Amino acid sequence: MATIALVTGGNRGIGLEVVKQLTELGMITILGSRDAVRGEAAAIQLSEQLDGQTIPVIQLDIDDLASVAEAARWVADTYGKLDVLINNAGVNYDTHQHALSVDLDNVLSTFKTNTLGAWRVTQAFVSLLKQSGHGRIVNVSSGAGELASMTGGTPAYSLSKLALNGLTLMLASALQQDGILVNAVCPGWIATDMGGPGGGPIEPGGKSVVWAATLEDNGSTGGFFRHGERIPW
Repeated sequence: MATIALVTGGNRGIGLEVVKQLTELGMITILGSRDAVRGEAAAIQLSEQLDGQTIPVIQLDIDDLASVAEAARWVADTYGKLDVLINNAGVNYDTHQHALSVDLDNVLSTFKTNTLGAWRVTQAFVSLLKQSGHGRIVNVSSGAGELASMTGGTPAYSLSKLALNGLTLMLASALQQDGILVNAVCPGWIATDMGGPGGGPIEPGGKSVVWAATLEDNGSTGGFFRHGERIPW
C-alpha cells in the first residue's frame, strides 16, 4: 500500500513545498489547511505543477479539537493508517517584540498553535501512525528555539518552538517502542510569508523536512536537525 503522509499548514510556504516533494516521492500526501477553500486552491495549483496528480485536502484547524478529530476520522476511514505526520502549521514570528514588553496574551495564543496544536494533532493521529509499522513524526521547529543562541527577541515564537523541541523529545521516548521516529527540524530562514524577504530558497528548506520524514527504520529519533545535520538544542 502507498505511503500516506499528512502536512498541517500545507496550503502555503514550507508546508506546500513539503506536500510537493513528498508527492514527487510517490506518497499520497494530504494537504491539511485551516481554510478549506485556500487548501483546495493550493492543491489545484500544485496538481498542475505535478502533471495532474491528485492532492487530497482536508480542513484541519490545529487549534480546534473538533476539526482535528474529524480529520483523524477521515484519514482512518479513507486510508486506515498514517505513515508520516508533518507538524508544520505555525504562527507569529514576532520579531517586533521583546521579552520584557511582550503582551503575554500574545505569547499564550502562540503557544496554543505552535506547541499545543502540534501536540493535539499528534495525540489524535498516533493510533493511525502505530498502524504504519514505520511511522514518522516531524515537528517543524526553528533555530529561534535553540537554547544555545536564545536572546530576548522574538519571545513568543522562540519559546513556543523551544517547547516544541521539548515535546519532540518526550514523544520520541514515548513512541520508540512502536518504531515511530520523532524529530524536530529547522528548515532554515526561508523567504516565505512568515520568514519575510531576505531568506533563502524554499526547496532546501522543504528537503530538510522531507529528509526526516523518510529516515530508515534505524534512523535517528529525538533529534534536532537542519539540512540533515544535528544542531544544538
